[in-house]
Amino acid sequence: MTVVFEPTKALRDVPTHYCPGCTHGIIHRLVGECLEELGILDKTIGVAPVGCSVLAYNYFACDMFEAAHGRAPAVATGIKRANPDKVVFTYQGDGDLAAIGTAEIVHAAARGENIVTIFVNNCIYGMTGGQMAPTTLPGQVTETSPYGRDVATQGHPIRVSEMISTLDGAVYVERVSVDKVPNVMKAKKAIKKAFQNAIEGKGFSMVEVLSICPTNWGLSTSESLDWLRDNMIPHYPLGVKKDITGEVK
Repeated sequence: MTVVFEPTKALRDVPTHYCPGCTHGIIHRLVGECLEELGILDKTIGVAPVGCSVLAYNYFACDMFEAAHGRAPAVATGIKRANPDKVVFTYQGDGDLAAIGTAEIVHAAARGENIVTIFVNNCIYGMTGGQMAPTTLPGQVTETSPYGRDVATQGHPIRVSEMISTLDGAVYVERVSVDKVPNVMKAKKAIKKAFQNAIEGKGFSMVEVLSICPTNWGLSTSESLDWLRDNMIPHYPLGVKKDITGEVK
């Protein structure tokens, strides 16, 4: 019998702790497939964040480190410089990367560190109970913006990919989504390209993945996917924000 689909060897066969409907599982799968297909699983080192994916080290079948909150790019920098033959990536949420870790991601990109960052943006702090994040949309209700985010007092959401793309050290930045099959396939291509850049030593690559948080949004999974399409994508447009690698993805 011909095998048409099987689990990737890059993920461990263990239950995950993610809430029902969360799209971290899809993103984990895409990263794992890319590591396996590129043949780099045995030479890859990942850095887990503080946030919903804090236990990612239990799920990826490669060497993993745990970083303090927001410090994954700094930890990844040290790992890569000490082990230049390894492929190093960080896996971070919007609270971890865009709030307490803003300096780390900006300066890692500015230095052109040869690492990959997978940035999962669901517009909210997930693990700690649904507080407003730097990426929370104007008017979006959270635990700490119960009347909706008021930009006059709480500021505007940060478009991280656009910001990082302005830095000379960043070679590839793309925003993708995993809300439907065609977008999932595009997301995988983007993630694979980022890792290929790392293999070839081209510099800093980041893929931002728009994700959902049904638990803290107070919506069903299908409602959450609709909310992402209707609200997140217009504010955070999908597509390549920067690519100076000279290659077509």
